[in-house]
Amino acid sequence: MANEKHEVHLVEAERRKLLAIITKGRNKAVVIQRAHILLKVDEGKTDPEICQMLYVSEQTIRRTRLRFAEEGLQAALEDKPHPATGSDLDEKQEAHIIALACSEPPAGQARWTLELLTQEVLKDGLVKHISPETVRLLLKKTNSNPGK
Repeated sequence: MANEKHEVHLVEAERRKLLAIITKGRNKAVVIQRAHILLKVDEGKTDPEICQMLYVSEQTIRRTRLRFAEEGLQAALEDKPHPATGSDLDEKQEAHIIALACSEPPAGQARWTLELLTQEVLKDGLVKHISPETVRLLLKKTNSNPGK
């Protein structure tokens, strides 16, 4: 992929902003690195030259150029927000799942499996959607072992 495909042409205000980011040093290292990349691309340096100067991969340079061309300066500098981690279950729902895992398994079953627990919780209408992985993580967190 050549530089011409996603060219970077900085206006004076953008160039000043990038220089301020680099000189002040009060940003995350990745933001400073991306600012350096954008300035070097604007100067007309090729990707291999920038790789040698900044010790980054060509793919990093391509991604930075692409995000600048498609979404603008701020998007090129900052990371996209990451999805929230953690469970959507409240304490009552967690307690119900744990109690269910500690109860007798359904008829014809030797023990509760993650799939059986998930199906039972969905059938009870306690939650609208839940995955076996969520059940597994909950039981692991509480040191429960439905197989014992």
